[in-house]
Amino acid sequence: MASYDVIIIGAGPGGYVSAIRCAQLGLKTAVVEGRETLGGTCLNVGCIPSKALLHATHMLHEAEHNFAGMGLKGKSPSVDWNQMKSYKDDVINQNTGGIEFLFKKNKIDWIKGYGSIPAPGKVQVGDTTYDTKNIVIASGSVPAALPGVDVDEKIVVTSTGALELSKIPKKMVVIGAGVIGLELGSVYARLGSEVTVVEYMDAVCPGMDKDVQRGFKRILEKQGLTFIMGAAVQGVDTTKTKAKVKYQPKKGGDTQTLDADVVLVATGRKPYTDGLGLDTIGVTMTDRGQIATDAKWATNVPGIYAIGDAIEGPMLAHKAEDEGMAVAEVIAGKHGHVNYGVIPGVVYTTPEVATVGATEDALKAEGRKIKVGKFMFMGNARAKAVGQAEGGFVKIITDKETDRILGAAIIGPAAGDMIHELCVAMEFGASAEDVALTCHAHPTYSEAVREAALACGDGPIHS
Repeated sequence: MASYDVIIIGAGPGGYVSAIRCAQLGLKTAVVEGRETLGGTCLNVGCIPSKALLHATHMLHEAEHNFAGMGLKGKSPSVDWNQMKSYKDDVINQNTGGIEFLFKKNKIDWIKGYGSIPAPGKVQVGDTTYDTKNIVIASGSVPAALPGVDVDEKIVVTSTGALELSKIPKKMVVIGAGVIGLELGSVYARLGSEVTVVEYMDAVCPGMDKDVQRGFKRILEKQGLTFIMGAAVQGVDTTKTKAKVKYQPKKGGDTQTLDADVVLVATGRKPYTDGLGLDTIGVTMTDRGQIATDAKWATNVPGIYAIGDAIEGPMLAHKAEDEGMAVAEVIAGKHGHVNYGVIPGVVYTTPEVATVGATEDALKAEGRKIKVGKFMFMGNARAKAVGQAEGGFVKIITDKETDRILGAAIIGPAAGDMIHELCVAMEFGASAEDVALTCHAHPTYSEAVREAALACGDGPIHS
């Protein structure tokens, strides 16, 4: 039986990236994964398939609403839902197959099955136990359950079921106005579904910048989504083809009901550590069911590490990837590092929403003296040319004394790509003036970032 320097449990973005980095650093590496394909939730039933559907339905929206104004005349396309799902599946296969190629290229062993840890230095898969010097738990997360709501993945679905519906629902109720709910709600709204979003909090995307929350909700409402805010879902009653969602206003009042063909439960995710045997070997857990780790991603049991959704922090694929590379460096005797203050978050609707760093409210609560620069996309020529100028903006928050960038938010075209200019600036401790003095090509969306940086100083040019 082969023994390893590292065995990683889970082949999602954290696990497979960690494995590749371990192999690059000369460590004999294996990955335990029970799915038929690599890539975890993200590539199989999460980030990647949802982006395929977002792209396809955005093209439909453009054809239905904007082509004629650009002189592109003709009958609007009809939707072949099964073909659209096949397109989505093809995107998945291309990406998961790519990871399998990378495993072979880097001589990483894929141990197929679900793993447990009977003792430090041991990983059991089926009837076979493997020896390893180090174990990295990258087991990811699963959708969080909601009391009174039974998921069958047909009428009441999680994000997984929402990607495989047999037909486009006439009425969809989305429980939760976070990233997953808004992205998939946006997909089905474009496909013609009547989408109602029920959210317990008083704002969409809880925890985001308040300007973003307000502006984003207005934009989505114009796109046809209906919001019921400050509402606590009491339960969902189902028949063979329909559902009734019961909710009560937080401020009090009678229980209300909503009819739906499909109910999407998008109330967040929770770490998945079932079956690993962590209790048996004494791994310390947090009160929220996460694996407790130190600053080097080590658990309290020597030789066992954990990364990604299984530990504290934002449940983001790129956060897991960074931790995966960093823990590989640590195991190889080097210095692994993740700057948790510069991890962007993106919502891939149209327009996109992207944020990084601290929010204005959080900094004010800390007593920080700040300055805010804001520029609306209505002043950006490129955004006007593609019909995405209305309602969007770039917002940069700086330290009032030093001008150092502390946080940023963007609602607008390609926001998820543009945010990285500000991530790099923050990583280097740059000031808003540094960004403002950097030449930006014209006409680009990124000019709006420069204008927001100028707004932190003497003022923008184009507003």
